[in-house]
Order: sequence, then structure tokens, then C-alpha cells
Amino acid sequence: MSNKNYSRRRFLAQSSLGLIAFAGLPGFIQAMEGMHGMPKLTPNKASASFKADVECDLFCRSGSVSILPGQQTQVQQYSALLKKGPKDTIIDIAGSYLGPIINLQKGQKVRINLHNKLTEPTVTHWHGLHVPANMDGHPQYTIDPGEILVYEFEVLNRAGMNIYHPHPHELTAKQVYHGLAGALFVHDEEEAKLELPSGEYEIPIVIQDRRFDAQNQLVYAHNMHDRMIGYYGDRILVNGRPDFKIDVASRAYRLRVLNGSTARIYKLAWDDGTPLTIIGVDGGLLEKPEIKPYVMLAPGERLDVWADFSGRNEGSQLVMRSQAFSGVLPKMAERMGGMMMHGHSLPVGSDYPIFTARVTKKVSDSPKLPTQLTKINWHPLSSTANPDKPIPIGISEGPMAMLLNGRPYAFNDIQDVERIKVNTIQLMEIFHAHGGSGHGKQSASTEEHNAEQHGGGMGMMGMGHKGRGMGMMGGMSHGNEEPKTESHGMGMGGMGMMMAMAHPIHLHGQQFQIVSRSVGTEQEADYATVRDGFIETGLKDTVLVMPGETVRIIKPFQDFKGLFMYHCHNLEHEDMGMMRDFLIE
Repeated sequence: MSNKNYSRRRFLAQSSLGLIAFAGLPGFIQAMEGMHGMPKLTPNKASASFKADVECDLFCRSGSVSILPGQQTQVQQYSALLKKGPKDTIIDIAGSYLGPIINLQKGQKVRINLHNKLTEPTVTHWHGLHVPANMDGHPQYTIDPGEILVYEFEVLNRAGMNIYHPHPHELTAKQVYHGLAGALFVHDEEEAKLELPSGEYEIPIVIQDRRFDAQNQLVYAHNMHDRMIGYYGDRILVNGRPDFKIDVASRAYRLRVLNGSTARIYKLAWDDGTPLTIIGVDGGLLEKPEIKPYVMLAPGERLDVWADFSGRNEGSQLVMRSQAFSGVLPKMAERMGGMMMHGHSLPVGSDYPIFTARVTKKVSDSPKLPTQLTKINWHPLSSTANPDKPIPIGISEGPMAMLLNGRPYAFNDIQDVERIKVNTIQLMEIFHAHGGSGHGKQSASTEEHNAEQHGGGMGMMGMGHKGRGMGMMGGMSHGNEEPKTESHGMGMGGMGMMMAMAHPIHLHGQQFQIVSRSVGTEQEADYATVRDGFIETGLKDTVLVMPGETVRIIKPFQDFKGLFMYHCHNLEHEDMGMMRDFLIE
């Protein structure tokens, strides 16, 4: 072995062990917990001029529920009281800690009065909804215990499954983990005409992983190890229940699936090899059904699944599993024998069951799968304001923070590339910014600007000169575009890639379309285990970006001015600072 190789291996080992030891220090955790301040605004009140079609009170409070046999589990819960509107606007999920399902119609004017009955600040974000900035649940609108925040907005979205969950600064993951999350469905006339399975034949499937102690109480991240890669439970819950089973008839069902975990990524597939039939994603229905052997589902992403049990015998069952895959965790963690996973009994990327569908009734008639579902208003590249200069969203990881465009979150820290003209359509490029991706000159100049502001890039450990990494892979191609010839990073290049992990990037406001995905040759083996599970034929608000991958999207910024966040929906990463604001002006 050469001295050079030995020194490099020793450096990697010492850096890895040092990273874990450093991250375990109480002072480090305290420093992370006190990152950046957020202004406190006076809570919005009801407007006399707003004539609501629907009004409800939404409460956040502590409670206890039976999840496992024995002692009840302390949780945080949403509950709702309908004051005006159709009776099916609010539907409770019996026996679950999850918030009630909220059903809204496109065009309705909605008032929701959020009551904070917790002992800590909170605010609610309407994940997926196109609403004004001051109604979006930005952390600056967080309310203290005992306060009420009034949301008023018109439902502008097409039909689809959305989410409501907390978004207080540095408390989002903790509150979601302890139970504050719910599904919000928008319905419209176009969807109604399809006569898709509804009522008892339309089933929400909210998948979460949780960890319990011997007293059945939820255990949450205690140290920085858990936060660096995201917190992973060792038990799968569906709709807030373990070992979830649904009884079905031998006919078609509509499964509305949500990944409600804070960090865990799933590779969903039926256990008998039956393909998944997908009819919708985050932003609603696809134009046509898409058949997939499996589908990747990251935190915050949704799926609309046509599950047809026709022809199956009474007594038979079908199990939805998360199949084996690789590449979403840092290579540094993998090469250390999974030390960062603390010996989990449910390792990320392993094979395990999610829920079971049991055929308990034989029927002869079933609705037919439509061949055409909808027509999506796609935005061509020529309609964007910046077809040659995509807005960069550079991901980088390190022991001190999770960063976007080389910067941690800070309020009122808007960079030039984060200022966007209202009523424009923008091309954006999401990439790993530590020498593992080739991306355009706009991205490079942004990195250098950020590096100069912050004393160098922070891709791996706060090192690097003016944001230039060591460029592992050179240029990458984007679909049919010409390959890039530059490779700029924000950190230590190869060392940065050792810490690279998958990130589900969520952009608030209107949904976007995926233009292209590309990955470097070094990641191809891992990528082969997930590549067939991405759906790019629908509108999205959250996209999983694998290590070494570059994703181009086209996103409209219409109707509303103000601050709209973009962040990693690995919620531990969000709370660590992998979050920024766009200022729409």
C-alpha cells in the first residue's frame, strides 16, 4: 500500500469517526438548536370582507392514544370543528392520532381558525396549496400557546391530495413526528366526471415510521447522529396504526398514499410482482395511468394508486412492501458499517412490509380504469424567463449544517437568485453542490458569491477555496441538452460526496414539472435500484434528488408576491438549516 493511499484512508477514517464524535457533543447540539432567529408577527385576524364558503376551527393540542397494546402514547394532535360548509368537509380517521381529512372543492373560499393549545409555538403549512404568502404557514407567522391564527384563501388548485402540517422554525420535525399531520383533498368537476372509486373504495394510506420505548412512548432524535441523516423509526405505522390491514372486495380501489415520515424513503411494490398502476402524484391526476414495477416515495410525496383486486379469490391477500434499494444514505455511513444507523432493526433500503390488503368479499362488477384522466397545462422551456440560466438550488451536507446554495437558513437573507418576478415561469436546477455534479455557469457564479460571503464553501467540513470543489465527475448531460463542461462545488469534492445523501426538495407555492434527471457514472449502480420508480409525467411539489443527481424543473410563480420557502423535506435537515426563501416581487 502506498503512503499516499494509506494517508487518504486514515484521513477518511479519522474524519468519519471525528464527525460522529463531534456531532455527539452537547455543545454542538445546543449550537444547532439556537441557529437563527425568526420575527414574531401579530396573528392574522378574520377579515369582514372575506365571505367564506367553508369555515372551521383547527386545534393543535396534546393528547394520548392507543397505538400499541398496553399503555397509551402521548402525542400531539390536530382536531377540527366545522362551523360552515358541507358536512363531509371534515372526516375523522377513527382511532388515529392523525389529523382529520379536510375535503375542499376548487373555487371554495375557506377560513380556517388555527388554535394553538400546545405548550410551544406552532404554525400550519398547507403543503401543495397555491395560496397567498401570508396564508402559506411561513415560520414568521408562528403563534404562541393560546393564540389564534386565521387563514383565509380561495382554493385555486386542481383536484389532488395535499398535506397540512406544522412549520415552526426548528420545531417542524419534532411536531410532525409526534403526530401533527393530516391530509387535505381538493376535488373538482373534471375529477368527478371520471367516476373514480370513492367512499369506502377510496382509502387514505399515510405511511410513517416511529420508535417507541418500553412504556409505549414515542422516542425522538436525541443527538446529532440522528439529525445528520434524518431520524428513522423501527416500526411502520399506516394511518397511525401498526400492522395495518385493509379488507377489500374483488374490485378496483383508489389508494391515496402519503409518505408522512420525517426522513424515511420507501420503494413501494406489491409482494406478488403485480405492477403498480399510478393515476396521480403530488399535483393531482396524470394525463394517463402509468404502470410501474415499483415507485419511490420520499417524505412529503403523494401517490394516487389504482389498486384492482378483481379476479382475486376470497381469502387471498396482497402485501405492499418497501423493497430493497441503495444509495440514499451517505457513503461515509455505509463504509463505517452503518454506525450512524445505531443498529436499526429496520435499516433504510431494506425489504419490509407496509400493509396488507385482504380480499374478504367476492363481487362481479368493478369500475374500469380510464385510459385518459386529464389534460395538464405543460409549460414549454420557451415560456420560461430564464431558459439559458436556471435558478440554482445547490445541496450540500456537512457536520455543522445542511445547506442550500452554500448558505444555512436565515430570515431576511434573500440572495439575488432568490428574487423572482411575480407572474413568471422559471427554469430551476437542483444539484449536489460539493463537486459531485456538473452544472451551469449561473450555478457556479452563485456558489462563488456565497463562498466569498461565508469564507469558503461548506460542502463537507467548511473547507474549500471560493466554493470550488475538487470535481469528481466532470460534466453531465441533461436529457437532450449539451453536456456541461464545468464542475464547480462548494466543498471538498470527493469528501463532500462521501457525505452526499438523497434529499426530497419541496418548493412552496405552485406545483412544478420535471424536465430532466441525470446522474453521474459513479452513482449508476445505486441509481439502478431506484431509477424505474420515478414518475415525471405529473405535477410535483416535492422531488427526490439522489446523490450525484441533477434535476431540472419548470415552476410557475404566479398570482402572489411575498416569501415562499424551499427546503429539504427530510424534516431533520430542514430544522438544521436546509431551507431558504424565495422573494416573489
